Amino acid sequence: MPSNVSPVSSAPDSAVPAEAVAPLMRGIAVLRRLTEADGMSSLSGLERATGLARSTVDRITATLARMGYVRLDGRDALLAPRLMELGNAYLAALRLPRLLDAHADALADALDESVSLAVGDLDGIRFIHQATRRRAMSLSFRIGDLLPAERTAPGPLFATEWDAAAWARWHTRRAADPEDRGFPAVPARSRPIDDADEDDGEARGADAAGGAGRGVPRSGGTAAARSVSPSATLGDDFERRTAEAREAGWSLDDQLIEPGLVALSVPVRDPGSGRIACVVSVVSHTSRHTGADLRDSLLPRLRVAVGAMEEELRRESDRAPGTGPAAATRSGLAMWTGASKQELGREFVESLARGLTVFTAFGEGRAELTLTEVAQATGLARATARRALITLEHLGYVTSHDRVFGLTPRVLGLGFPPLSRLSLPQIAHPYLTALSQRLQDSASLAVLAGDDIQYTARVAARRVMSVNVTVGTRLPAYATSLGRVMLADLPDPSLPALTPLTPRTITDPARLRATLRQVRDEGFALVDEELEQGLRSIAVPVRDRTGRVVAAVNVAMHSSRRTPEQCVEEVLPELHTAATRIETDLRVAGRFSRVPPV
Repeated sequence: MPSNVSPVSSAPDSAVPAEAVAPLMRGIAVLRRLTEADGMSSLSGLERATGLARSTVDRITATLARMGYVRLDGRDALLAPRLMELGNAYLAALRLPRLLDAHADALADALDESVSLAVGDLDGIRFIHQATRRRAMSLSFRIGDLLPAERTAPGPLFATEWDAAAWARWHTRRAADPEDRGFPAVPARSRPIDDADEDDGEARGADAAGGAGRGVPRSGGTAAARSVSPSATLGDDFERRTAEAREAGWSLDDQLIEPGLVALSVPVRDPGSGRIACVVSVVSHTSRHTGADLRDSLLPRLRVAVGAMEEELRRESDRAPGTGPAAATRSGLAMWTGASKQELGREFVESLARGLTVFTAFGEGRAELTLTEVAQATGLARATARRALITLEHLGYVTSHDRVFGLTPRVLGLGFPPLSRLSLPQIAHPYLTALSQRLQDSASLAVLAGDDIQYTARVAARRVMSVNVTVGTRLPAYATSLGRVMLADLPDPSLPALTPLTPRTITDPARLRATLRQVRDEGFALVDEELEQGLRSIAVPVRDRTGRVVAAVNVAMHSSRRTPEQCVEEVLPELHTAATRIETDLRVAGRFSRVPPV
């Protein structure tokens, strides 16, 4: 189990090493600004935010687009799902999500409250898993979001392991950023606490925690006082909360982030080192639990769940270590970058592409790698890999000791928060747009909803006569190409009463089941005027990481546009290409995040 990154690891504001790769630093700056802009920014906005020349921004975004990490839409740059492979590399190397996600999800179901897992990232905390409940008042934090330690429940627990240098860094950061502007995921503080607020906060904090004399962590006071304070008193309070968390073994956040939000946290410790591997939190709203109630009613159950998590880590550490899966070789990287350079010329920044590839050398079973192993995994020359690692370590994305390297939680800050909330329709839409433009016909994505299909994304062709369907429309699955490719994936689909919608609609159950078997064998469905006279459509399935069909993509047209044979010859290959691209993004996005189907 890789240990959590030390809060005293390399700081990105130190002197730039002579061997650092400047284009890699600039490219990461662009990705960070896009992340802070929630995944989308104009190119001129990136120019202003990064201080880079417009020509440099254009070259960087063209390179990132070539890598599939951003999409260029006119004058805008948008983060693309494939960028999540960088954060996936860190999460896979960490192994905690794979081992503990199911426990966190089960706890959320049992308590009917949101549950999160977080790791320490210097003097902040960063989420690695969220099991949220669907409510009007629900948790909005995302995987990869960074929060200041002092305004969270996990923060005091992580701070129990800080040394003097880490505390000094924390004080420096707070003095330089009293309003938490460096943490876009949380509301900024805007006014200091006055003496009356401070006194009131002390009293309320002690009451919420059941009294300071019992040595339990206090909440930190009222939301109005604590959530907006940049004053020194908050620093004193955090140090006190840390000391109390060390004694009690748990921590409470009573509306420190914003009014109404309460959280209770307990650490999950690594069985080998005894250090905190991550912190599990139960998060609620004051309309459901007060801080004291959260502690009194849920702490015992939270501790039981943490015990199960630590037992999971213990079992994992007892297994034979082995060598882990081999890294995917990138021996063709030099050829690919060379071809890209030849095609795009100076618009392709080869050193940026090669530097970002270093992230993907890491993964499960590859938490720590030597320089030689990084070079072998990426196909880079040792000198190139070394300079990239030096650069990434300077920026805080890589840590090193004893000639081995590992990723830090900061990697999740490269696009993961906004991308972790993408839905399947959002992933599919760019590919549907390209498909519709190539074929000059309408393209759609749908999911199975009982006996019907429900359209979740659609790009209509610009024609005088076109298929008139909108997102949200439901149609009987048995009479549509979209429905048939999804029904064909079910082992024994139940069929409703088969009503004839046109003279050509299949209404015999035995014949329809035979048709579904053919669809399963051929991998596509062609429906010719069975839903509506004059309407012809062809569809292929969209599969998730497990191979299960979760949606379908189709192209629909008037029967005068193409014959059935032309649909198979001309449309089907394009459909397969679009579906494959959607599936590729879905597998990357869905590795450690849930991708909503609608």
